[in-house]
Amino acid sequence: MNPVNLQELAIAPATTIRAAMECINRNSCGLALILDADGRLIRTLTDGDIRRAVLAGISLDATAGELLDRRDVLPTRDPVTARAGTPRAELLRIMHERTIHHLPLLDEAGRVTGVALLDDLVAAADLPMQAVVMAGGFGSRLMPLTDEMPKPMLHVGDKPILEHIVGQLQQAGIRRVSFTTHYRPEAIEAHFGDGENFGLEIAYVNEDQPLGTAGALSMLAPCGEPMLVMNGDILTRVDFRAMLAFHREHGADLTVGVRQYDMSVPYGVVRCDGASVRAIEEKPVVNFLVNAGIYLIEPAAHRRIPAGQRFDMTDLIAKLTAEGRSVAAFPIVEYWLDIGRHGDYSQAQQDFKSWEAAR
Repeated sequence: MNPVNLQELAIAPATTIRAAMECINRNSCGLALILDADGRLIRTLTDGDIRRAVLAGISLDATAGELLDRRDVLPTRDPVTARAGTPRAELLRIMHERTIHHLPLLDEAGRVTGVALLDDLVAAADLPMQAVVMAGGFGSRLMPLTDEMPKPMLHVGDKPILEHIVGQLQQAGIRRVSFTTHYRPEAIEAHFGDGENFGLEIAYVNEDQPLGTAGALSMLAPCGEPMLVMNGDILTRVDFRAMLAFHREHGADLTVGVRQYDMSVPYGVVRCDGASVRAIEEKPVVNFLVNAGIYLIEPAAHRRIPAGQRFDMTDLIAKLTAEGRSVAAFPIVEYWLDIGRHGDYSQAQQDFKSWEAAR
């Protein structure tokens, strides 16, 4: 097993959830270790725990200790662990039995001496799903930049937005990608070809007429695995493996990536009961979960998209919920930027420069 730097994983109960999230994003293990003052393990905090906290409306400025008290989010406090020196076969048995990907290793005093990672014990497999990137929009709000170039082919740093997406899909273990195209498709096909130079199999689905955010999916042959669908103007570092695990955990027919959006009200908000004023809240911040343009769709949901007509993801979600099928919300806590306006495009360039400088 590869050694793990425990200092990169360790947090205290007083650490904020936001800082814990940043810790998880920085390390390559997918978890943080909540330790007491003597270095003994209190609990592990995983990517999924953070996302459940967001869905429960818990502030990212709350502490890890406060999160431990929320039994609706963390129903069990005791972490699954193993003794240091446990044989490899036994570690694998525990992980498969408990459906976990990491296992803290403790000494006799309960202090963490290491972490066993499933990816270190077995070769990481390709993700069992295909990806579809929606790249057919006109990019009207980014004109004149898009007068001659489709928006997904605009450069961020040294390569097109779409190439950033393709690289992320390839690194996640996705091998088959389809681009839905409409506006200037030749620019995309000329750059990516069949995908061989990018370590992928790339196919193209051209819309003669725009079919909405879901309609073009009806032109794809059905398959027996989930379909990852994302907009072609998004820069993100979302963990697609975590999204698939979340999707399966909730038994969803469709999972939609959501992003927390805070809106500051610039006035004092008056709370009334009829004509009676009960309270005035000065300049509150209102929190929403907004659609992040990333979806996981099961074959059963894919079959419900009508062929040859305009159909949006909102229509598909409404259809599934009306039928009583499961639609899950997956909180995206990693970096995410929708490049829809000139200001967003400028922000993307600045963010890319920061990433390059941090390497």
